[in-house]
Amino acid sequence: MEGKEMPSPDQLARMPIAERQRYLDDQLREFVAYAYKNAPAVKERFDKAGVKPEDIKTADDLERIPIQRKDDLIELQKTNPPFGGYLAIPIGELPHVYQSPGPIYDPERKRGFGSFAAGFPKDFLKGQIVMNTWSYHMVPAGLGVDNLLRSLGATVVPAGTGNTELQVQVMKDLKVAGFCGTPSFLKTIIDRAESMGYDFKKDFNLKWAMVGGEMGGDPLRKLFQEKYGIFCMGGDNYATADLGGIATGCEKQAGMHFVTNAIVELVDPNTGKRVGPGEVGEVVVTPFDDVYPLIRFGTGDLSSYVTEPCECGRTTYRITKILGRSGDAVRVRGMFVHPKQSDEAIAKYPAISTYQLVVTRPEHRDEMTLNVELADEKVDKEKLKKELDKDFRDSCKVRFDRMEFVPKGTIPADAKKIADQRKY
Repeated sequence: MEGKEMPSPDQLARMPIAERQRYLDDQLREFVAYAYKNAPAVKERFDKAGVKPEDIKTADDLERIPIQRKDDLIELQKTNPPFGGYLAIPIGELPHVYQSPGPIYDPERKRGFGSFAAGFPKDFLKGQIVMNTWSYHMVPAGLGVDNLLRSLGATVVPAGTGNTELQVQVMKDLKVAGFCGTPSFLKTIIDRAESMGYDFKKDFNLKWAMVGGEMGGDPLRKLFQEKYGIFCMGGDNYATADLGGIATGCEKQAGMHFVTNAIVELVDPNTGKRVGPGEVGEVVVTPFDDVYPLIRFGTGDLSSYVTEPCECGRTTYRITKILGRSGDAVRVRGMFVHPKQSDEAIAKYPAISTYQLVVTRPEHRDEMTLNVELADEKVDKEKLKKELDKDFRDSCKVRFDRMEFVPKGTIPADAKKIADQRKY
């Protein structure tokens, strides 16, 4: 899929809709043929569905292929490690391999987070110091965003998460101009700075933030802009570890534009058929990635889309916002938490008979409470809390905020393992 002179992402985003769709259909035909030839899992999936590569002539034809979901990928990687037959190049050619809960192994892909470059005005980042608080540990977000920022001329502070007081000091000392991370973590940094006696708007140089990874971030973005004068670049951005960039905001903050190096569909999660503008569907993505060619990968995220051109000049369709989940996994503080991972951590403790994770969002921050019913009331509860805190964090890559011991029978037998009680 190389050797052709391609329009830039910005050129593609501003093309007339019909012209861009012809271009994407051409790319799709070439990509499907490549994936079928080079990724054994793609060939097996097509053959099982009775579909040949030449049957996929346009994006509409993708409906002939069943949706692939994260649970499928977990099982494929267990059967055929490490990438389940989806790696289309020799593993020795990969610059990085990441690992996310599942476990899922993700190769570094060529498209990554580069599509988010369209969210920045030309030459905007040159000479700026930017704090990148996405995790650099095992997951692709930190390095992916780091590469994007540096490619656009920024000087990056690889902050990662945590160490809030140190991050406050670094942000002040280096006169950091930009922030990348979750909106709740930026709010945590601001709150800590103010508790240390600073006037954040007066004493710091933070001018803009590119935030995402959490549902319900609109009130925080409004707070950052109106109270602190921090412009939220693009309004929001949408990516997953498996797929890289999916949609990116713009300066008009009117939704998230589909990226132009993938086919993004919104579909009925039960039938796999596309839904129309304004209707709620699952976000399903076919990224044009010749390293890891996933086709019709279901994110589990529910959203809707609009087709009207944006005032920013782009003609790409826009996802309005993430409305919830169609599957069992729940995104918490930028990380997906799946019942399989929480089950794995809890299974080590026979003193626990049943559990439920309850996710809430007080004061603009995702919080998790682990409710447990004990089979053995004589267990050392403080020791259990301490040990489980570590095992849960190792398994799920995010920690719960509190652990509550509840009476037997409190958690219904048919209750979901993860109860999302957040209101947006």
